[in-house]
Amino acid sequence: MTTAYFWEYHQEAPTSGRKLRLLDKAELVFALPLIYRMVHPDVVGEKAGWFNLLMHSPASYTELIANINILVQLRKKNQTVDVQLQQVNRMLNQYFSDLGWRMVRKELSQIKKRQKKSHIEVSKDIILRLKRYMELERLDSFDQALDTLLSEHAATVSAANEEETF
Repeated sequence: MTTAYFWEYHQEAPTSGRKLRLLDKAELVFALPLIYRMVHPDVVGEKAGWFNLLMHSPASYTELIANINILVQLRKKNQTVDVQLQQVNRMLNQYFSDLGWRMVRKELSQIKKRQKKSHIEVSKDIILRLKRYMELERLDSFDQALDTLLSEHAATVSAANEEETF
């Protein structure tokens, strides 16, 4: 079970919409490379509105990176990251402005969406055969069609293996 950490707004919190979330354990694989990229001093210079400049100093950057590195090491060693993640989230909340964190969440959402999809090249005749199969089986998507075919194949192979053992 993951605990949701919510953003503490620097300005006035919006009255509608979902609250911004900080990082959770499930997102670390996608989020950490993005965070490393976003907190770099060059990005801070280019997008000053995204950062809480009162909290920004070379020391705060160094401390944030050190804490993120500790988080990465804990994750690699399969150790509990809850306390360190809370610390990193607290620091990120101080480092970014409300707008900046909204942009980070937006980019993270795009990264996660891209990770969920995969593209394969399939010839037109196979696409047509799949579409016919979808019509016959009343399936709505290629995902469903492929999943059904693979499940049927696995069941057939399993049944054949059981017959061989008897």
